[in-house]
Amino acid sequence: MFGEDVKLNNPAYIHSTAQIYGAVQVSEGASIWPYAVIRSEANEVLIGEKTNIQDFVMIHIGLSQGTYIGNHCSITHHCTLHGCKIGDNCLIGINTTIMDGCVVGDNCIIAGHTYLKEGTIIPDNSIVAGTPGKVVKKKNSRIENRLNAIWYYENALGYAQGNHRRLSNPEVLKEIEETVRGQK
Repeated sequence: MFGEDVKLNNPAYIHSTAQIYGAVQVSEGASIWPYAVIRSEANEVLIGEKTNIQDFVMIHIGLSQGTYIGNHCSITHHCTLHGCKIGDNCLIGINTTIMDGCVVGDNCIIAGHTYLKEGTIIPDNSIVAGTPGKVVKKKNSRIENRLNAIWYYENALGYAQGNHRRLSNPEVLKEIEETVRGQK
């Protein structure tokens, strides 16, 4: 179900149970999976290219700010994003909560079940865990995170065509890895 202000810029796949309302822009190649809810009553939500919003994710805006998700990100199952900014090539682990005013830099991994309290700033190339979340390691995870996002993009293309087993094809998997490793 989509509200009238939603802008879809050639996403790869949006599941029929996804709920998207308000000023929401879904970029090219992005995917929205079952039971995701994206609401933007006052500000805006921007979802970057080839970013995947997985099952049961909740994305909402803050009182004074929107929610911005970069390109090639994976927002995994049961996450809540609220009035925050996520950089490019990030993986946000299962059941993570990221609150108002948080900024996550590029190429980061936020471990599953992490809670980022209001206003937390995470530098580029960080691995974060805990409640509240803290940087536990510095590592550029661009390749691994982009590989995951492209894997989801290819999976979304299959789902859009009714092929739920596209990724069981070894040639598709090889192509995904070659694509990601060949990018700078």
